[in-house]
Amino acid sequence: METVVKVKALHKTFGEVKALADINFEVPGGELFGLIGPDGAGKTTLIRILTSLMLAEQGTAEVLGLDAVKDYKQLRKRIGYMPGKFSLYEDLSVEENLELFAAIFGTTIKENYHLIQDIYDQIAPFKKRRAGKLSGGMKQKLALSCAMIHAPEIIFLDEPTTGVDPVSRKEFWQMLDRLKKEGITILVSTPYMDEAGLCDRVALIQNGRMLKIETPEQIEKDYEFPIWSVNTNRKRHIINDIRKFPHCRSAFMFGSEAHYTDLRNLDFPDGLYEHLTELGHEEIDIKTIRPGIEDCFMALMQQKETTHA
Repeated sequence: METVVKVKALHKTFGEVKALADINFEVPGGELFGLIGPDGAGKTTLIRILTSLMLAEQGTAEVLGLDAVKDYKQLRKRIGYMPGKFSLYEDLSVEENLELFAAIFGTTIKENYHLIQDIYDQIAPFKKRRAGKLSGGMKQKLALSCAMIHAPEIIFLDEPTTGVDPVSRKEFWQMLDRLKKEGITILVSTPYMDEAGLCDRVALIQNGRMLKIETPEQIEKDYEFPIWSVNTNRKRHIINDIRKFPHCRSAFMFGSEAHYTDLRNLDFPDGLYEHLTELGHEEIDIKTIRPGIEDCFMALMQQKETTHA
């Protein structure tokens, strides 16, 4: 498969802050590639560089065989971009926004309607409504329609589901899957670890550095420690108390339970139950679980911090 995104030794700083540090990766055509990481990880900076909206201090970024700096005019005609913040014209109607973006790219809604039909059909009942009056989910669908109206070969989506309700999030990823089946390459960033499993491959990114690039399945498979969920009646104190256990390797809160790994290679974390009981915990439940992407991310981040300490 032809490589459509190629990034080599990319660096970007803002004052004393290293936004990106030695970023290297490639994306083949037709792939749904995810940039997964928390706020401030460098996802937006990387997407802006790839879409020719920002310059890097060092390194190169090529998209569709075009240099993101030298060939920016040609590049912008062949890509789609959906920024994290809603940036369409709020005083224009849904229909007017779509017509405007089609005109900017020298096309019409009718010409590429097959690409956006599934998306636009959901907002068509509101086509006369001003964009600023739409719900978060509807704004998201309109923005994606405008990004796709000129039939781009690759689309860049910067945290498109942030702040959107769970149903709209699910619908959005279903739309991305349909676009991928049309042969469109998709690069999407998200802070939601559960969305990693919807990508073909993901890059886990933190503090401007790539922690790992692999398929979600392989990242979970590579997790090397037994892991347990720990639940008690004293949820406010559970993490601090677990970390006092002398054999604790790591402990992080996931929802209402803690995920724990042990320094010993054991089938069960012997002594942890007694340790928590002595600290006043009751209704203690400790069970083996399979690691998820977020567990892997936290382990990689902890490993990186140890390496650079």
